[in-house]
Amino acid sequence: MRALLERLLAVPGLSGHEDRVRRVIAAELEDLGCAHDTDRLGNLWTTFEGTGPSVMLFTHMDQLGFVVRKIEADGFLRLTRLGGVPERALASQEVLICAADSDIVGIIANKSHHATPPEEKYSVVRVGDLYVDCGFESAEEAERAGVRIGSPVVYAPSSVAMGPHRIAAPALDDRAGCAVLLDVARALAARENGPTVHLAFTTLEEFNLRGALPLAERLKPDMAIQIDLMLATDTPDMAALGDMVLGGGPGMSLYSFHGRGTLNGVIPHPAMVRLFEDTAEAENIPLQRSAQTGVLTDLSYVQLVGGGVASIDMGFPLRYSHASREVVDFRDLDALSSLLQAALARVGPDFDLSRDGALR
Repeated sequence: MRALLERLLAVPGLSGHEDRVRRVIAAELEDLGCAHDTDRLGNLWTTFEGTGPSVMLFTHMDQLGFVVRKIEADGFLRLTRLGGVPERALASQEVLICAADSDIVGIIANKSHHATPPEEKYSVVRVGDLYVDCGFESAEEAERAGVRIGSPVVYAPSSVAMGPHRIAAPALDDRAGCAVLLDVARALAARENGPTVHLAFTTLEEFNLRGALPLAERLKPDMAIQIDLMLATDTPDMAALGDMVLGGGPGMSLYSFHGRGTLNGVIPHPAMVRLFEDTAEAENIPLQRSAQTGVLTDLSYVQLVGGGVASIDMGFPLRYSHASREVVDFRDLDALSSLLQAALARVGPDFDLSRDGALR
């Protein structure tokens, strides 16, 4: 899992520009002997045929970041955000500009401390006022290097081990989910029976959550399992928000609500809750529970396809979401893969998706 995740983390894939990530994942599927397909939005999926209810098991492969909105005459770059980038965490960050012909490293400038007046020292600079220094001396030099208005920009890919079990990196949301699903694909490629599983890697989650929707309309699943981060609450600043512990096992969301903008969220289908609770107990896998406001996934739209899809958000604890260094624990990723494999094996032709049946 570690080697696979590190390969995925090394590839930039801003939302709407996921193609390089898609190609890496497609190559991994091909190595497993899994035929795959893609659509006009860049969604990637492989189908394991079976019997009984069909399952769409998916995660997003895009990441948040920026877009170049202006190239100044002196070669500095101005950015606009794409996705929920926290402005207070941006100054001095290293970024990667995905230019036409190559990737270019830059830094988000931070005003020299010696020239910063007291009233500015404790304020957050708006993203519109920040600029990126790539070492260019003119706009013409930047353009010759392939930088254009609209060029995608991400946190510079890098990862660092945090003790024996943890890793810190940008884009763990949701390359960690991609690594888990590829591990599940390895198991599904060797299985002898089970439900039809559409295992998918989706686009545009960080930009309006819409990439998964047309794919779900195409596949028309009976059940949907979305894999994404769960907010770890085991740090001093998060302790009041829940009981999600890094290294404590995979998580299951019982409630998510964005609370603004889309006013969307997911309350999971009781049959799906029961499936994962029973599986975790039978397999002796610790299962953590999450209920959060301010969290949103593309399952919010997938659940509404057709006559409705029995849906649930599953995931892994993650610290410092959307920052340039997020942290996950490989024990949680391994346990999540095992839980998903065991849960899928329990979905037979007579699996009861009625709400009353699940509540009995």
